[in-house]
Amino acid sequence: MKNALELKDAPERTEQLLADIQKMLNAENIFTNDVQQQMLTSHVKAMVLRSITGEPLPEVEKELFDEISAESMTMAEKVVEMLDNLPIEEAYLLSVHFEVAKDNNH
Repeated sequence: MKNALELKDAPERTEQLLADIQKMLNAENIFTNDVQQQMLTSHVKAMVLRSITGEPLPEVEKELFDEISAESMTMAEKVVEMLDNLPIEEAYLLSVHFEVAKDNNH
């Protein structure tokens, strides 16, 4: 069982999660540009805060994410599992960051 995070832990947890994501992306040879990294950082900060506060996401239409590769979705699901109290819909939104970054390699 993971220790419950408090708001004061959010910055450190965000940095840790971003480092874990970076390792995951590097292992897949996926690299973000500066703008994509900024957007990913912002999203991860918000995810960490939602995991602490329990604030729900707006409703997400799963069909909008049909074009996302299984690879990007799997990475996003792994990240979401690293935090408590997050619905799987968080992975859909996060997977878009990975999918867009994959296009940098083409």
